[in-house]
Amino acid sequence: MHLTLIVGARPNFVKAAALLAPARRCGDVAVRLIHTGQHYDERLSGELFADLGLPTPDVHLGVGPAPPAGQLGAMLLALDPVLAAERTDAVVVVGDVTSTLAGALAAARSGIPVAHVEAGLRSGDRSMPEELNRILTDHAADFLFTSEPAANENLRAEGIPPHRTWFVGNVMIDTLLRHREVARRRPTLARWGVSAGGYALCTIHRPANVDTPDAAERTVRLVTGLAARLPTLFPIHPRTAARLEAFGGFPRLTAVASLQVLPPLGYLDFLALLDGARLVVTDSGGIQEETTALGIPCLTYRENTERPITVTHGTNRVVGNDPEVALRRVEEVLAAPPAPLPPPPLWDGRAGERVILALREQLRA
Repeated sequence: MHLTLIVGARPNFVKAAALLAPARRCGDVAVRLIHTGQHYDERLSGELFADLGLPTPDVHLGVGPAPPAGQLGAMLLALDPVLAAERTDAVVVVGDVTSTLAGALAAARSGIPVAHVEAGLRSGDRSMPEELNRILTDHAADFLFTSEPAANENLRAEGIPPHRTWFVGNVMIDTLLRHREVARRRPTLARWGVSAGGYALCTIHRPANVDTPDAAERTVRLVTGLAARLPTLFPIHPRTAARLEAFGGFPRLTAVASLQVLPPLGYLDFLALLDGARLVVTDSGGIQEETTALGIPCLTYRENTERPITVTHGTNRVVGNDPEVALRRVEEVLAAPPAPLPPPPLWDGRAGERVILALREQLRA
């Protein structure tokens, strides 16, 4: 079986690692890895490949920075000849970034079966680029692999036949479980002068939270307010840093003694900080899942989530993007003793194996 796996952004790399490992073990599965170059910062790409043990991509498109529409067009133009040059039985795309949609569209236009890993997630908010990417990718896909039961329900509601969907679990958690002990042995917490259970971890990067002066101001109030309640580590995404610099909020962050603004981190260092945190405040979808697997309280600084199982499971609360409301929820979490929970169904480290075995069975048939 010849598969082409297309990646381009940090969440893709984490999920790709969970697919490549079982593919290697099968012996009769060859995987060609294509990196679109959507994330072009070395810390967001090269270091993650090293941390995750990913091989050097077979093809690097080198698309680089551009507005999403420009990136999508460049990826489609670059992928067409690459897909035509070598036999593949299916193109596998993961997640919901621009590279995901580009891979699905390019394969579908070339008549190549498309497999979407992490299918069926929906926030109900079409103003989010990721939501449109998810919907369009799912409707271009032939094989849809889901991480939670609600995703199967979403696909059925959109008219996708159940025989094209497989509930396999969460491939991101495969990678987390595989690397957790390695991350724990690193001196990451000591490097930043914190101890397990004694700090908050915060990540904010979505356009709704940083792309306007008002949104950036609210984010600064959130992060500084969080640091007033608990020592806080804030690994800052490059685009968040650029927006806060442009809107004048960055000096207010660096002036707070209990707040450390960190550079972008590799996978293992970030996992170590995530695993040791007392609570996490984020607008990231993947981090909602990782905190659920780790049993770490998470507050999602958004109006919605495409990962409802993290909420129903009891580890995550969607708090909106009013910083005062969010900080009241922080105080509620800090007032309650930690109560770790077991992970959701099939978040057991074998989701990637289920994907590969299902694809091998379906493509042989």
